[in-house]
Amino acid sequence: MPIVILFAGDEAERERCVMEHNKFIAQCRDVEVLSSLDLAAVPPFIYAHDHFGYRDRLSQPVIEGSGEVPTPGSGAALKPGEFILGYPDEAGPPANLPQPEILSRNGSYMAYRRLQEHVGRFRDFLRRNAQTPEEQELLAAKLMGRWRSGAPLVLSPDRDDSTLAADPQRNNDFNYKEMDPQGYAVPLGSHARRMNPRDTAANMNRHRMIRRGATYGPHLPLDAPEDGVERGIAAFVICASLIRQFEFAQNVWANDRNFHELGNERDPVIGNQDGTLEFKIPKRPIRKKIIGLPAFTTVRGGAYFFLPGIKALRYLATLGDVR
Repeated sequence: MPIVILFAGDEAERERCVMEHNKFIAQCRDVEVLSSLDLAAVPPFIYAHDHFGYRDRLSQPVIEGSGEVPTPGSGAALKPGEFILGYPDEAGPPANLPQPEILSRNGSYMAYRRLQEHVGRFRDFLRRNAQTPEEQELLAAKLMGRWRSGAPLVLSPDRDDSTLAADPQRNNDFNYKEMDPQGYAVPLGSHARRMNPRDTAANMNRHRMIRRGATYGPHLPLDAPEDGVERGIAAFVICASLIRQFEFAQNVWANDRNFHELGNERDPVIGNQDGTLEFKIPKRPIRKKIIGLPAFTTVRGGAYFFLPGIKALRYLATLGDVR
């Protein structure tokens, strides 16, 4: 089953792309569209963010040889084989490649995940567990590991800093082992600390992924109650090994209840919550423990895809009807 992604800069261009795609599909024998999903940015349009309001696309790995320079704190550029088949990876020469050989170079794998975001539930949770709007914003930041602007708690633990958030030379320039070992700034179980443990995880470079996400569904105004309309984020993850990278991140980093020896926690944002787990916020003299964390997200769909290179596509096109 193939996936087609159409990109457009505005609504008119998207409608034109969809129309042209439908015309093309109509010319293809035995081809039908099984499902589709319209993605669009939600207000405010200052920067990319999800329906919860968290800034997106802040921390991405850089591929060695791409010409791109890693920003401070992002780590060294990684070997191309971590993301593209047929090239050396962080462990050495490529191995366990798809066959025949023509499929084993310049391709990749992609994990697609459609994640519904329960915005009303999230806002209710903040109001129940924090008194003032300022305390609610701090709690939202503790769950994520960054303020909603994108400013990292390690560098700005007490208040938001939009200038820091917008500066790519500073907004990733931190570590956990030396700057926040006990999690007083960023709780050990926060989303950002789980999905990118930085210098507190072994073989970190073997689990990095290239991720792009986009929102779907209408924006829920701040003063509006939950309206029952589905809204969320569609995530596209590129990696050379779905097991070593994507599934490891989901099973070990996001859903291991004993991550960092926490005992009874999962990722507070994307983890599998059943209402019985906790979220602990280190604080002197007494830490705060929230019991019965609700599920703020629900997986509504997903699939794994093989992305062949150009030569591999040409080869596959020559195979004809194999039914």
